[in-house]
Amino acid sequence: MWTKRAVLLAALVLAGCHEAQPQASPFPEPRRPVAPIVSSRYLNEDARDDVGEFATVVRLAEVAPGMSVADIGAGEGYYTVRLSPMVGARGRVLAEDIVPETIRALAQRVQRERLDNVAIKLGQPNDPQLPAVSFDRIFMIHMYHEIARPSEFLWHLRDALKPNGSIVIVDGDRPTNRHGTPPRLLVCELNAIGYDLKRFERLPDSESYFAWFEARGPKPAPRDIPVCGP
Repeated sequence: MWTKRAVLLAALVLAGCHEAQPQASPFPEPRRPVAPIVSSRYLNEDARDDVGEFATVVRLAEVAPGMSVADIGAGEGYYTVRLSPMVGARGRVLAEDIVPETIRALAQRVQRERLDNVAIKLGQPNDPQLPAVSFDRIFMIHMYHEIARPSEFLWHLRDALKPNGSIVIVDGDRPTNRHGTPPRLLVCELNAIGYDLKRFERLPDSESYFAWFEARGPKPAPRDIPVCGP
């Protein structure tokens, strides 16, 4: 026969086991592979400048002085440090990444280059944790294929946009497990959360593309989000 103390201990252990069980996500499971994060750098910055990537993207995105912009998956800060002078003293840049070492290195670069209008943010893989109603443009450059749960990530991201804000995605036209996102899959996943494609352009390197999305209507309930195939 169990003593009262043994019964109490058993109850505590069972309660602890119960609390440790992860809660099922209300968001749908993706049906596509996810590329691993292999580096904080996409390509050498000089090489990217040589093909005019940044200049082309910000022109298509209509970035202007005074805007508030976010650079998601900022890495070493190729876009962050170039967006800073573009938005100017009245504008703001938030650089976000999920790798602590990358964020620390980027913070040092921002301080070294005296970019006073840039803030640094450590986000979570499924939620960038951006401030609500804050951004005119949210950039996701060559990192969308690394998002493990795109519907959950995009659902949280919507709250950070200003009423006329938009999301700009640049990625390679390749399967997600080859560090790209097929455009049809990208549009499907964004549409599922209530974003409309407003502009699509091929970039100078011919393998990458620019996609501009704007939110429409209310966010869907997580359980109502359809799943897109690979």
